[in-house]
Amino acid sequence: MAPQVFFFLATGFEEVEALLPIDILRRCGVDARLISIGSSLQVAGAHGVRVLCNGLLSATDFSQASAMVLPGGMPGAKYLAESEPLGVLLKESAEKGIGLCAICAAPMVLGRHGLLNGKRATCYPGFESYLQGATTCSDLVVCDGNVITGKGPGAAAEFGFAIAKSLCPSELVDEVRAQMFF
Repeated sequence: MAPQVFFFLATGFEEVEALLPIDILRRCGVDARLISIGSSLQVAGAHGVRVLCNGLLSATDFSQASAMVLPGGMPGAKYLAESEPLGVLLKESAEKGIGLCAICAAPMVLGRHGLLNGKRATCYPGFESYLQGATTCSDLVVCDGNVITGKGPGAAAEFGFAIAKSLCPSELVDEVRAQMFF
């Protein structure tokens, strides 16, 4: 069975940080799905791109999840941080060792819920103070145990490949990277 990865979208998400990693994962054979944290399957990104999600947070079975992904962008990351049901799901996922992945402003969601304690993490410059418990660094992508963080839109591809490498054979990920000219 293919790994299942869930991308959580809120109004104002950074489009490239969701769509490029999901594209990379799907090319690697991962069952990657877009999940709206709101009441509509359609979610508008920070730059007006509207995306039709596969499901709603309130009505999706996450029991087979391999990883949870939080794209950044504002105010999307703020809405993710304010979602109580998402916070509960992320804490439960962390307890099970499920991958927690966040890019740009979204690592603040993990920090808010105490999921970065003792971890190295990166984020969009200026959001470091929200990464409670983390040792912050300026790398494009940081992998520390079950947590993967990315710096911002320019890190979206490397972020996607890091998630793929955590779930798929390295040879497959390298092949997809070559086919995509990265």
